[in-house]
Amino acid sequence: MTYLWEQMRGAIPLIAHGDPYIIGLLWVTIRVAIVSTAGALVIGLPLGLALGLGRFRARRTLQILANASLALPPVVVGIAVLLLLLPHGALGSLQIEFSLSAVYIAQTILALPYIVALTPAAIQGLPPGLLAQARALGAGRVQLSGLALREAKIGVIAAVIAALGATISEVGAVVIVGGNFQGHDETLASALLEQFNYTAREPYATAIALVLLALILVLAALLTAIQQRTHGIQLRFRGA
Repeated sequence: MTYLWEQMRGAIPLIAHGDPYIIGLLWVTIRVAIVSTAGALVIGLPLGLALGLGRFRARRTLQILANASLALPPVVVGIAVLLLLLPHGALGSLQIEFSLSAVYIAQTILALPYIVALTPAAIQGLPPGLLAQARALGAGRVQLSGLALREAKIGVIAAVIAALGATISEVGAVVIVGGNFQGHDETLASALLEQFNYTAREPYATAIALVLLALILVLAALLTAIQQRTHGIQLRFRGA
């Protein structure tokens, strides 16, 4: 306990005084989290809606693949993305290897399974007959999708929280595709790994850990507050 208290005494002043290194890490982490989660939402929500609302033959197989992707190893994703981005890779012409842009791509891929797999699960958990009733009232695809997302909001936002958490706390792919360069693409999580494994700057490591935990708590609290705001079901599709 004495050792832990000493580390806290060294870490808290770094946070309180706004240490530039830690503030820089926080800013990069927030950017990565927002961009990657937004990218996962843009790509994953339509896919999740298709799996949750669709009536096609391969849906069950695709759902199995979506659920399996939740266990996608971050290191494998990092290596795959890096191989694509290297000069001789399929996307080598982009010249973004070992950059923050490469981190965005890798983290988006890692966040995507949470949206694609958990969104249809939330939709399929809606009361039986709700979507059938909406179809009977003349709801089109867009209206049906809006209804499904609104009524499955708790589950969908839980998927967003999980995706956001993955982009904030994951470190393997960040180090591989970004190079973990200080001041460029180093996040709180990857910096924490470096502090413990290489530089042994314990007060900084403790401060980074505290800021990382605080960031996760604040973002989760904000999304949970949005999640718990409930609205009644409104079926208004056909005018006559």
